[in-house]
Amino acid sequence: MPFEPPDTFNIADYFLGDRIAEGRGDRRAVVTSKGELTYRDVEELANRFGNLLLRSGVRPEERVLIALPDGPEFVAALFATLKIGAVVVMLNPHIKPDEIDYFFRYTRGAVLLVDSERAPFFRSVAAAARERDGDFASPREILVVDGEAFVERLDAASPELTTFPSHPDDAAIWLFSGGTTGYPKAVVQTHASFANTTECYARGVIGYREDDVTLSVPKLFFGYATGSNLFFPFAAGATTALFGERCTPDALLDAIERFRPTILINVPTMINQLLASGALADRDLSSLRLATSAGEALPAELHRKWDEAVGVDLLDGLGTAEMWHIFLSNRPGDVRPGTLGKAVPGFDVRVRDDDGVDLPDGEIGWLWVRGKSRALGYWQRAARTAEAFRGEWYVSGDMVVRDADGVFRYCGRGDDMLKVKGKWLSPKEVENCLLEHESVVEAAVVGARDGEGLVRPVAWVIARDAQDALPGILRDHVASRLSSYKAPGEVHVVNDLPRTHLGKIDRGALRARSEGG
Repeated sequence: MPFEPPDTFNIADYFLGDRIAEGRGDRRAVVTSKGELTYRDVEELANRFGNLLLRSGVRPEERVLIALPDGPEFVAALFATLKIGAVVVMLNPHIKPDEIDYFFRYTRGAVLLVDSERAPFFRSVAAAARERDGDFASPREILVVDGEAFVERLDAASPELTTFPSHPDDAAIWLFSGGTTGYPKAVVQTHASFANTTECYARGVIGYREDDVTLSVPKLFFGYATGSNLFFPFAAGATTALFGERCTPDALLDAIERFRPTILINVPTMINQLLASGALADRDLSSLRLATSAGEALPAELHRKWDEAVGVDLLDGLGTAEMWHIFLSNRPGDVRPGTLGKAVPGFDVRVRDDDGVDLPDGEIGWLWVRGKSRALGYWQRAARTAEAFRGEWYVSGDMVVRDADGVFRYCGRGDDMLKVKGKWLSPKEVENCLLEHESVVEAAVVGARDGEGLVRPVAWVIARDAQDALPGILRDHVASRLSSYKAPGEVHVVNDLPRTHLGKIDRGALRARSEGG
């Protein structure tokens, strides 16, 4: 059921402090290749981090930038920021210099927490930004969490810290939209939002348990993982397994065998890589009781192959930064491949036309959703906020269809949907058809305008065998299974596909390539 917060509410207590108060301080909270931390260990480390942030002059509502690999320091930095009433801004530590500069200017973060490996890159950008635009163009202090000076100060800091009395509607974390073009915009999310989805989805749908161990493909800076691999297990008194290195099929399978997770937080790209690697048959995945998938569409064919190879429920779902996390999901024991499942209790999800009128089941339309996890809006994007946040509702820009049983199927982003010969075409449908061919490892379909200005579907494919005849074979494969207008006019076989900062396929880049841009 929807969460009703008290007048004073800080999620540092909801996710961490309350476990200590419940007497679960000695339970294992975090496990890494270097050891384990109990909930009491995490709280004390977070308190030390928080006291250092206070000494650095961080005030309530200021932004603290966290650009750290997954590990105890990331967890401590996040909870420390929340405990002092500041706002968490999580960054991919491996972003490029121009992206670092953008985030410095856009967020106006007071302090940056980074490790020694990446610190030189961030410091270089900060120095250039200050020289160009003055002191406010970068954080006023950069703290290197594994540096000798910081570690000495950390050891000397007090392990006690009183949690700031935040209001449930105060900003807690900035998340970044997964747009496929340009720089991402910040979604300002509240303390109440994170607790609400925890109650509705983590407890109500997934059923996180105290004996669970979670392991995630996406890193903690990605909101999907922040919830599924940190907040949700912490709310249940369970354990999160963390590894900071880049996630490859071998690294993930090694981590599964080492940490024995019961819940695997996955994404379609890694599912595809795991299946293509051929390594699953030789690995022990018996600890898993379920896996989740989100972040991008999961083709039905890929889901079918997972079921054959692994045999563990794979719960596909849809969430957005604007609603923080999952609000459409399949259920344990009730999985329908190729669908997003049903609305999570506590969320109202509708399919509507261009005028905002509800459409009957079976018709494709725009996704509207409301619930108590809705963001305050986009930072410095008033026009875009007014367009996307309408009263209680968030209009996502996604197109979906619902069947008579209340099960939703994803059709694509509105700007990805194609109007070909006067008919709607969902790229996802064509991509799934391409994946049914044994030669295809991954596929993306975009629309490109021809010389007469008409839209045609163009496919970009990663193949196991890049034979010269493959493009024609794949066009015929689609034409024989779908309506003729859905067959791609061109098929490009490539070694890799462009990705966004969140690892999703960059469809804007593919459209530009398709049109010769």
